[in-house]
Amino acid sequence: MQKNASWLLGLALLGYALGTLALILFLAHYSPLKGGVSIPHEPEITDLVSSTPLPDFVSIEQTPERKKAFVDLLLPMIEQKNNYIQKNRKSLYKMKLQLAEGKLLTEKQLEKLEQLRDRYHVSHETYPETARAIEILLLRADIIPSSMVLAQAAIESGWGTSRFAIEAHNLFGQWCYSPGCGLVPERRPPNATHEVQKFDSVEASVDAYYRNINTHNAYREFRQLRAALRAQDGELTGTELVEGLGKYSGRGDVYIHELRTVIRVNDFENLQLSAADVESLPTEGLPLPQ
Repeated sequence: MQKNASWLLGLALLGYALGTLALILFLAHYSPLKGGVSIPHEPEITDLVSSTPLPDFVSIEQTPERKKAFVDLLLPMIEQKNNYIQKNRKSLYKMKLQLAEGKLLTEKQLEKLEQLRDRYHVSHETYPETARAIEILLLRADIIPSSMVLAQAAIESGWGTSRFAIEAHNLFGQWCYSPGCGLVPERRPPNATHEVQKFDSVEASVDAYYRNINTHNAYREFRQLRAALRAQDGELTGTELVEGLGKYSGRGDVYIHELRTVIRVNDFENLQLSAADVESLPTEGLPLPQ
């Protein structure tokens, strides 16, 4: 009897030890207090995740059909990109409100803020104060009207038929300066070093365009105009905002006039996505009242 009791006690102790070990492993994997390791969370999506090759627009002989195909390709990408940006703005406004109320940002918010600082080139050296950094981010992390994006893509790529569009997925005429980063323009001046940047997909070209407009010093006037319209509760239209693109092209005011003409002639301000396209867009964080 004593032998059986000892055997049962040993078995119970073994079970207790195994159970304790299992509990320790569970807590080590899931505990939010795990030292030195940040708890994983769903990353914020800001760039387009799909990868679409450029269709053969040259083979579409009828101009109206080619234009429609071009718009049908780009408009859902533009709307999706703007939706992602709106979600980021919502996070920034929440941070701004918390600071105004004297509340500290959470660790997750601080991590998100660092990601946005990096994406929109808002460095700690230039903007050390968190509140000021958020104000600058709200100037940069903002939508671009689809009418303006479509008009620039149409002009810069010849509605998807230019050499740079076909060979480099470059729909916006963007330059780069590292040897081999893109295609060398045939009419490049002898002393010039720029190339027309090469992208792997249409989405990559759209992402780069947004980064360019929203961060480059050349388009500060555009961002200030956009912020002024927001402050007045005005509608962000491409027709009005192209006024800030005088430095995008060497043609200056002529280029701005051409953009407005393309927007008007093609009725870009009134374009609407189809029901199928709307269903395919992310819904989280939409809409964001301003």
